[in-house]
This record gives sequence, C-alpha cells and structure tokens, in this order.
Amino acid sequence: MDLSEKYMMRCIELARLGMGHVSLNPLVGCVIVHRNKIIGEGYHRQYGGPHAEVNAINEVTDHQLLKESTLYVSLEPCAHYGLTPPCSDLIVSKQIPRVIIGTSDPFTEVAGRGIEKLRNAGIEVETGILENECRELNKRFFTYHEKKRPYIILKWAQTADGYIDTERDEKDFGTPTWITGGNALVMVHKIRSEEDAILVGTNTAQRDNPSLTVRHWSGRNPVRAVIDKKLRLSRSLNLFDSQSETLIFNYEKDGKDALNIWVKVDSHVEMVPQILDAMYEKKILSVIVEGGKQLLDAIIKMNYWDEMHVFTGSKFFVHGIKAPHVSGKLTAEEWFDTDNLKIFRNH
Repeated sequence: MDLSEKYMMRCIELARLGMGHVSLNPLVGCVIVHRNKIIGEGYHRQYGGPHAEVNAINEVTDHQLLKESTLYVSLEPCAHYGLTPPCSDLIVSKQIPRVIIGTSDPFTEVAGRGIEKLRNAGIEVETGILENECRELNKRFFTYHEKKRPYIILKWAQTADGYIDTERDEKDFGTPTWITGGNALVMVHKIRSEEDAILVGTNTAQRDNPSLTVRHWSGRNPVRAVIDKKLRLSRSLNLFDSQSETLIFNYEKDGKDALNIWVKVDSHVEMVPQILDAMYEKKILSVIVEGGKQLLDAIIKMNYWDEMHVFTGSKFFVHGIKAPHVSGKLTAEEWFDTDNLKIFRNH
C-alpha cells in the first residue's frame, strides 16, 4: 500500500464514523497531509452539518501550512450550494495545491463539477485512489443516484432446518416466533439504526405486531413501511404508535395522521416497484425488507435486492413456513452465541 492509499484508507475509516447520522448525504472522510504528517482530519458527522473537508480544514492550527499540503477525500468535493456552501470553493480559497479523491460523486449537482472547479483553479487533482473501496463505503448513495431506488437489504431469521415461522392460528398472533437469541437481536437493531427504512408485509405486521425500532441499540429509528392493501390492519398495532414515521402502502387512500402516512398505489400495477419509486421520491436511500415470506419472494423474483442478511438459529421447527430460496455471494459471516449471521451480495 503506497502513501496515497494509506491516507485514503484513513479517510474511509473516518467516514464510517458518520454511519446512521448523515443520510441523505454520503459518508465522507478527509485528511490533510503536510510533509508526510497529518495536520487535520475530519468526517461528515451529521446531515445538514459541515462536510468532511470543512471539519478537516478547521482542525489545522496553522492555515498557512495548507498552501503546502495535500488534501485527501473519499468523495469528490461538492460544487453546489445545498445546506452548506461548496467545499470546492473552500479548498480553492485556502490555496491547497493538491487534492487526492477516492471517487467522483454521482449526484447530478456535483458529478465532476467539483473536480473541474479545482482543476480550473490550478489545483493538481488525482482521482480513483481506492475507488472500489470508496464506492463500497457509499453503496447506498450510489445505488440511490444511479439506479433511482433505495439500496435494498433482505433480512430474515431461519431455523437450523430452514423455517422462518410455524403455521400459526390467530390466537397465536401478537408476538414474533423467536428463532435467535438476545445478542443477535441487538445486532438486528444495530443494522436498523444504519438504514433509512424498514418494510414489512401485511401478514408480518398482523402476526408479529413488530415495533421495528432500535430500542436495543443507541441510534435513530428508521422510517417504518408496511403494505396494507385493503387497510385491514388494526390501528392498535405497534407500527401505528407514532414512535417513528410510518408509511402505509395501500389501494384506498392518501392521508396523514400524526406520523402515520397513507400512500395510495395503483392496484393494477405491481406494488413493489411503486413502493420503491415512492421511497426514492421521499429520499430514502436504503430499506431493510424484514418479511414476510410473500414479500421477500416477490422482491427476489424481480431481482430487486442488493444485500441479504440471513440469521440462522439452533432451533428446529420440523414444519412451518420455509425460508426463501435465493443465492448470492457470501461476503461476511459472524456468530452470536449459537446464532449465525451470513451476509450475501446479489451477483
């Protein structure tokens, strides 16, 4: 690993510290190097706050050193006025002579304009350092802007013999059928805190009465989304308790009551693409699909998924509702006591 890659890896490490706090913006890290010594570093800490470049520059005690320094940043500096001024203008004003960029920004308001502005000011710009790693860091952001939909994570828990639930009567509705233990549950809530939304189907909402919050982890609650085509779900369910904004996709009405928002979709058109379009319009960059079987199978059939989190417990059900069948590339694996988590990516 050469020096440029070393400093870019530090940018990526810093950027990850913003996970769960910066969406709809990307994760970005920045370091400023003077004579092979880091004199300032920063990351984008929260949506609407100063960008990574600003925080790194503000950490430099002697701004005269900036005129002899190299700025490393994991994503192309912005060139437009949003909630904050353009970072490219700040870099130019500080007369930083050299900028190393991990990857360009897919957002149409930037998309090469930041690089162009820097070069037009006479700054030496190099791009593509650890580009794959920098794109992976912002897989949600790139998917949203390039595919015009959220990054989709399928998630379920299954028994050792491959079932996600037992066959239950209405008298058994109201709580989930627990397959994994407490440490795996904490991990589920951590994952929720890092994504923008969670989607479940009607049967899951009715049978499990989930809250879909991060009560076992410190972080923000995601937007909750539920399919309720004929509006038959009881308003007493936890999903409608206004702990978090809840989108109800249905065939009957549009409307709003506190944090519950009804979104009417066309009954003559496939529902999943309409849900994804609505989430794109609402600037939701990522969504976890937590079930049930019918919804998971529909998304798998249309190949509308990017990542899959499969928790496997040690219990056996022998009969019940079988887990979805789908193949992907195994990218990570972790154990929580006797529970196993495998993470797959879509081929």
